Amino acid sequence: MANTQDFSKVMQDMMASFPVDTSAFTNAFKSQAAMAEKMSKVALEAAEKSTEITTKWAKDTIAKLSDVSKAKSEPTDYSKSISDFAAAAQEMATEHLASFAEIAKKVQMETVELMLAAGKNLSEEATDAVKKATTEATTAVKKAAAAAK
Repeated sequence: MANTQDFSKVMQDMMASFPVDTSAFTNAFKSQAAMAEKMSKVALEAAEKSTEITTKWAKDTIAKLSDVSKAKSEPTDYSKSISDFAAAAQEMATEHLASFAEIAKKVQMETVELMLAAGKNLSEEATDAVKKATTEATTAVKKAAAAAK
């Protein structure tokens, strides 16, 4: 029977010839964590402002409804009260939806800025990593070529 050769020592030696720098992974993790923190801040600020607008809208609507719910002496006063409420509700809706649009616009602008900054940082980090890997690989090849002589 033929015995199979154990390649574990060969593989260990080969892997030792190409060391892996874990600092690139650590830096990538730190960059990702910082990016996530900034994106979370943008999202939480938008949620807070949206909640404030929603709360104000609800309070304004309730205040306007209190006028509608009051007893009137003439039947025509009820229809006037309802039409005034409808006009006020339409005005409030326009105002508050414009406020929501401003929040969305701000979030979009901040997100684009963060993505552009992240892309720039990623490009710089990738360039540095490739340069370092090229240098290490060249050194490893030279060592291997010298050892083969």
